[in-house]
Amino acid sequence: MKVTVDQDRCVSSGECVLNAGEVFDQRDDDGVVELLIPEPGPEHREQTRKAAAACPALAIHVEEQA
Repeated sequence: MKVTVDQDRCVSSGECVLNAGEVFDQRDDDGVVELLIPEPGPEHREQTRKAAAACPALAIHVEEQA
């Protein structure tokens, strides 16, 4: 799994952190998403998918790798 974020699209809702706080964080000054783990391991994959699905701005892109 490879994850990318579009900080320009982010609306600072925090859904990413609520769903996968080990993978995502938010900047202190404006709440915009920060990606902590670009290639999450198996232990974080389900939460990462949920975070992407919950993002109201569709700012999180998950690419499944074989």
